Amino acid sequence: MARRTHVTIDGEGFRINGRLTYEGRSYQGHRIEGLLLNSRMVQAIFDDRHPTTRQYWNYPDTGRWDPERNTREFLAAMPEWRQHGLLAITLNLQGGNPRGYSDAQPWYNSAFGVDGSLRPEYLSRLTRVLDQADELGMVVILGFFYFGQDERLRDEAAVLEAADRATEWLLERGYSHVLIEVNNECDVPRYEHEILQSERVHELVQRVRDVSEETLLVGTSYGGGSIPGENVVRASDFLLLHGNGVSDPERIAAMVRQTRQVPGYRPMPILFNEDDHFDFDQPRNNMLAAIGEYASWGFFDPGTNNYRDGYQCPPVNWRINTERKVAFFTTVSELTGAAAGASGAPSRN
Repeated sequence: MARRTHVTIDGEGFRINGRLTYEGRSYQGHRIEGLLLNSRMVQAIFDDRHPTTRQYWNYPDTGRWDPERNTREFLAAMPEWRQHGLLAITLNLQGGNPRGYSDAQPWYNSAFGVDGSLRPEYLSRLTRVLDQADELGMVVILGFFYFGQDERLRDEAAVLEAADRATEWLLERGYSHVLIEVNNECDVPRYEHEILQSERVHELVQRVRDVSEETLLVGTSYGGGSIPGENVVRASDFLLLHGNGVSDPERIAAMVRQTRQVPGYRPMPILFNEDDHFDFDQPRNNMLAAIGEYASWGFFDPGTNNYRDGYQCPPVNWRINTERKVAFFTTVSELTGAAAGASGAPSRN
């Protein structure tokens, strides 16, 4: 199946359809060309099979939760994100915490059956998101597993089956604009299955690469402030960092430098695809600190006001409807030159 959007790696940067992202662009003396500015949007295909918690996500205007409406509204918002210069979004087949932050996670949000089979209703929604991203020229960072839901898989064999089936599904449909994030924050000590924990997750990274015959680009992420382990660095095509809990931009910059010193590192992209620190109006913030070290950066907005106005907690308003969202997308437009482009596409200096 012919696809419009193809992502590849060129040293420490990315190309889309053979051209460096944000081609020719720099900002305040820092190279933007080749970066992949992104936002965490993991609830695009969210649902909840738990009979008690499903009511938590009811839309205020209808009094019920509707996963199809959630995806429809997500699709409707995507063109506006792209017009501001955003080139990537992070999704996850097991979502993320729909409360933003909480200890217990009783809800049941998983695209996998207990045996690792794929749930067709999730794939239907995912197909629509991936297809639209392909049309818009956007990259999807697609996570397979999440520590709040990995227990929904029966055992390690089911995890392997799930990874294989998800990879094969992507290959069968010819998606070439997807970066695989095997699991979200592999070093968080809440994963039930050892293969998803930091000591062994490189085995799963390598397995996905082998199943795809290295046609898909694969990595995994670490928790806020953590540096990737040598085992993951050696197995991965790109490296994912998180800035949650890191309030000092200098630490963000240091994380990138330290990552490049891990044994096994060779020229490869470094991306933050989750950071809940903002300060976009300040001359120094986490986003600019990452870019200053030539690392991509990703927006994580859990929201305020009972977590209903960010991008993490259903029912999500996917529009650019709050001061924080406006500040992020305005900054992306300025960094990428989208504000000067007639159609919102990145423009040259």
